[in-house]
Amino acid sequence: MSNQQFSGTKEYVASEELMAGVNVAIALQKPLLIKGEPGTGKTMLAEAVARSLGKKLIIWNIKSTTKAQDGLYMYDTIQRLYDGQFGEEGVDDIAHYIKLGKLGEAFESEEQVVLLIDEIDKADLEFPNDLLWELDQMEFYIHETKRTVKAKQRPIVIITSNAEKELPDAFLRRCIFHYIDFPDEALMEEIVRTHYPDVEEHLLQNAMEVFYRIRDLRDIRKKPSTSELIDWINALQIGGISADQIRAKLPFIGVVVKKDEDLETVRQKLD
Repeated sequence: MSNQQFSGTKEYVASEELMAGVNVAIALQKPLLIKGEPGTGKTMLAEAVARSLGKKLIIWNIKSTTKAQDGLYMYDTIQRLYDGQFGEEGVDDIAHYIKLGKLGEAFESEEQVVLLIDEIDKADLEFPNDLLWELDQMEFYIHETKRTVKAKQRPIVIITSNAEKELPDAFLRRCIFHYIDFPDEALMEEIVRTHYPDVEEHLLQNAMEVFYRIRDLRDIRKKPSTSELIDWINALQIGGISADQIRAKLPFIGVVVKKDEDLETVRQKLD
């Protein structure tokens, strides 16, 4: 196995299973596919891995319009035409107009980097299949310059998904998979204390009790996430709210609950 081992950071509390998943993916040199509901720290994991291992992080944020080609390279024909019209030097050198995408940057790096492909399920269904060769072989071909870009150092690839779409089986076969379960109360307390180590115990316990009761409500449409609990505790501390007021008045509840219908449900059920 590789001697690179991820064991979490001061800012990122990872379960034993998650740390094992990261380390297996690194050792087997396979992409790590992370799924979980929004707010469970999928994106932050890549930041924590990069920080823990002392590596540069390259982030490729995926949108609904993103194509696989965007991550490889772009040939800027418009700029070349523009330069040609104004007699700029070097216009005949096509390589000058090839701009590498995030995957290309990761391949060209002299040192190993962590590459985050964030929210892959936002793209169309063909997007993951269009990256099979590149993620397998760690190379791609630039047709305009007849050059093959091959990874100088195989990047550590972390891919996140909110499970909005099913990913193709051929893609899944090439990944190590881990689902981040929503933290239980013990782990959640540890996570909160990494952000606010001096939070008053009674306030924390009352806030967490209300938070988990909200998440357990059957009629809730958008369950609050870890990041929203952290924001809420911060708001309670800044507002000078006493622990006893939390259950009685639900102060700043809009930090946790973000839909009108859910606010109504919470106020009715937690009264």
